[in-house]
Amino acid sequence: MAATTTARRGRNSGTEEPPARSAKAPGPGPRRGRLLLLLAAAAALLGGAAVWALYGSSWLRVESVTAEGTRVLTPAQVEKAAAVPKGVPLASVDTDAVAARLLAELPRLRTAEVERSWPHGIELRVSERRPVLIIAKNGQYGEVDREGVRFATVGTRPRGVPLLKLDAARSPSLKRFPVSRLRAEAVTAAADVPAAVRGELRAVRVRSFDAISLELSGNRTVVWGSGEKGDTKAKALTALLKAAPKARHFDVSVPTAPAASDG
Repeated sequence: MAATTTARRGRNSGTEEPPARSAKAPGPGPRRGRLLLLLAAAAALLGGAAVWALYGSSWLRVESVTAEGTRVLTPAQVEKAAAVPKGVPLASVDTDAVAARLLAELPRLRTAEVERSWPHGIELRVSERRPVLIIAKNGQYGEVDREGVRFATVGTRPRGVPLLKLDAARSPSLKRFPVSRLRAEAVTAAADVPAAVRGELRAVRVRSFDAISLELSGNRTVVWGSGEKGDTKAKALTALLKAAPKARHFDVSVPTAPAASDG
């Protein structure tokens, strides 16, 4: 049998036609390469311009520093403690470092937030600690907040803030519970005092961890015990004050067995 040929003969000649070639997609030409180079150059220029605008130009620099949220402190005191220099690039200000500096320089501050206000400002948002107890010493008053932190000393007693009397110098409990813990327990007891009685609270006396007493207006005293079961003790005290309004001595250290007396 004759072999089959793949070549075809021409229509009008006796010569054979060469096999057809398959078409190929054109590769990336010079034009496409130039376009990519132009795009890369443009991106580099834009990036450089942005960096220059943020750090090298005079457009985005610190011109003002403002503070809000103060109660006892003044905005000027907060702005001074922030120590943000004028004229520096706004983008270069380390806001976390400024916030940390504020809390370190001004113990009265409880929180501090620092934000950039484009194009020229730095905003300082702060909140201050509030005294829930005060400690009197040498004519000065140390303020203690709700977390038991002694944060400031003032020359005038804050109005309406109960006095904290720490009489635990000889208490064996100091070996287990430091003064800071006793302060925290006193704060807890003061916070648990019924709202109707809180305005009559004059002092919280702490002799040991489980020997806390309250001094109310009218020379009345309340044996509170430890800072535990504060809600139950508050309810027991409320009931005693209603049942024995003329009593001078109340004991809610065991809230399931409260007692009141005139002595």
